[in-house]
Amino acid sequence: MKLVSLCIHVIVLVVFSPIAVHASELESTTPVAAKTNGEKWWNGNCDRIDADIKNREGRIDVVFVGDSITARWRGSESWTKHWGAYRSVNMGIGGDQTQHVLWRLQNGDLEGYKAKLFVVMIGTNNMWAKDADPANSAAGVKAVIDLIQSKQPQAKILLMSLLPVGEKPNPGRDKRLLVNQLIAKFASESVEYVDIWAKYLQPDGSISKEDMHDYLHLAPKGYDIWADSISAKVKEIVNTKSISPPIP
Repeated sequence: MKLVSLCIHVIVLVVFSPIAVHASELESTTPVAAKTNGEKWWNGNCDRIDADIKNREGRIDVVFVGDSITARWRGSESWTKHWGAYRSVNMGIGGDQTQHVLWRLQNGDLEGYKAKLFVVMIGTNNMWAKDADPANSAAGVKAVIDLIQSKQPQAKILLMSLLPVGEKPNPGRDKRLLVNQLIAKFASESVEYVDIWAKYLQPDGSISKEDMHDYLHLAPKGYDIWADSISAKVKEIVNTKSISPPIP
């Protein structure tokens, strides 16, 4: 009986081990509503994005998709300085992982307009766990891109690299670098990969507080670095500027 039991156990492991291997990747590509900072808080941010889209009355030039790094740009002087001349919408929500962005994009954030450009930076929050797999984050990024292309086929996409984290080199950076290596392969005729990782590193590999005040979120100078890296591309893709007032 022990031999039979052992054989059954081995068979179960062989049959179901692929499911275990791909479980994290499946999670990153399965749309799910988030409860970051509380479900009410997250839903309120979703409502804010919906209102911004509605205010644009179907006329949107550029959409920024991401987590808190994107979200904290909205309403700042830097946002107005760089993107105020465009019909722009900020779809960043703090704490979001790829699966949360997928849920939002599947539930209204890609409806009612045809944008010219999407600027996407997402996936760093999928990498906080010690056993986080870079392939998991990359798979989620790919799912986000695929969904945007299916719903907004006319739009171009600027796919941003993940940014370094922590004041000095650390394992978290190493994992995110692996994510960047994977998502760089998603470049295509309509998707341009833009790597700005090195722009935030000092010669000794450290990060300055002038660029990232907490070594994760961008300070005003850090947002200027991001904007300066893509402003020419945004202008080229959008081509014509908007005379409508910016969303604050």
